[in-house]
Amino acid sequence: MTDRKDQLAHSLARVEERISTACASAGRPREEVTLIVVTKTYPASDVRLLAELGVRHVGENRDQDAAPKAAECSDLPLTWHFVGQLQTNKVRSVVNYAGLVHSIDRDRLVTSLSQAAARTGRETELDCLIQVALDAESGERGARGGVAPDGVAALADEIAAAEGLRPAGLMTVAPLSGPFAGRPRAAFERLMEISTHLRAAHPTANMVSAGMSADLEDAVAAGATHVRVGSAVLGVRPRLG
Repeated sequence: MTDRKDQLAHSLARVEERISTACASAGRPREEVTLIVVTKTYPASDVRLLAELGVRHVGENRDQDAAPKAAECSDLPLTWHFVGQLQTNKVRSVVNYAGLVHSIDRDRLVTSLSQAAARTGRETELDCLIQVALDAESGERGARGGVAPDGVAALADEIAAAEGLRPAGLMTVAPLSGPFAGRPRAAFERLMEISTHLRAAHPTANMVSAGMSADLEDAVAAGATHVRVGSAVLGVRPRLG
């Protein structure tokens, strides 16, 4: 085993232990929580090593990094999650490799993704998660992207009506300001409440993507189905250029 693979194996084992412990504390089966390893800024060689170690879900937040990496790793049994803010001029690229987009927060993005998905002739619908900004007032977007909670229902309806797209659930990032700042558990519990209302109208929208390296335990305790972990597996990130 190479030094890098050994390093990744140990880090991955520690994260798996954290998730398993959090699931046990919450009375949840471990299989209810999917680990997405966010590989942004790291090379395709790391993705290959992670795949050898059993990782099946990887996340990226910049298309200019993700697209070539996904192409280089197209032979691997991976599901690619686009987890960053998405510009409409990048959607034609993203729909070619992403199985899920976690950052839907406006009508225009829904329209662009639908048109791009139709043009590429995807065999499966693109799963779309609505990013919820728990620091946003009605009608506003959050400091880190996302739609205000009262905008979720209408946006989900837009996704459901769009060709080639499917409302798959919700995503959030623990806010840095507002009533939930410094309270990730409360933030994730609020997201679960919003998810309950969403599933009443769209039963298949049952994914809840929440929690990262620092707060995955809070997310699991609240009921998250997916956690997005980068630095705890891959190490401290290099600066983005």
